[in-house]
Amino acid sequence: MSLLAAVVGLGDDALVLGQRLSAWCGKSPWLEEDLAMANTALDFLGRARLLYGYAEQLGGCDEDAYAFQRDARAFTNLLIYELPCADFALACARQLLVDAFDVLHLEKLCDSADANLAGIAAKAHKEARYHRRRSAAWLVRLGDGTAESHCRMQKAMEDVWGYHAELFAPVEAEIGLVEKGVLPDRAALRPQWLAAVSATLDEATLELPSADWQVDGGRRGLHTEHLAPMLAEMQHLHRSHPGARW
Repeated sequence: MSLLAAVVGLGDDALVLGQRLSAWCGKSPWLEEDLAMANTALDFLGRARLLYGYAEQLGGCDEDAYAFQRDARAFTNLLIYELPCADFALACARQLLVDAFDVLHLEKLCDSADANLAGIAAKAHKEARYHRRRSAAWLVRLGDGTAESHCRMQKAMEDVWGYHAELFAPVEAEIGLVEKGVLPDRAALRPQWLAAVSATLDEATLELPSADWQVDGGRRGLHTEHLAPMLAEMQHLHRSHPGARW
């Protein structure tokens, strides 16, 4: 995989998750959480802008073209990021898995041989540590709460579990960048990630899912049925008024 494609893929991950989280603005359990969700979404959108900006320096498009002028098949985000998670328990379960990964991945990326990626990772890692504390706190609060919240949280974790494998799946085209020290070895991060997630689940009185199903294809542009409708909504204004400026 070229450095440009790798940077765009990371940008797509951040953009799509940021858009998903922004859907909770005005729909969260209470005002404080409403603001927290919106701020978290902005962190991911900000990360996407930094990555797309770097992609442009590498010879790619500008950030608006990446965000608003590509169809779903051209996006290379991993599938876990595009899940709608309209249920709050699902949103919390997905966020814990993603945040636990981000803390480890970004920490390694801070040492990238590519100075631009290292700089972007250093900024994002500070945010990821806060996100990780927050998502873990919600998991414990719901998992170790009422019987209803416990059951819903356990089911949510079971429903999203199979999507985590793609976070660590080695991509043959990325091997060269890993060997050069540009990208972290994703597969090597899984044991530490699993230990961190397991510890949080134990505290939340939840069981580690035993399901062995898993999905992949996101980096190849193979997506779920959920991505295209989300992009259609997100891109509507830009596509309706091409070239418009505020």
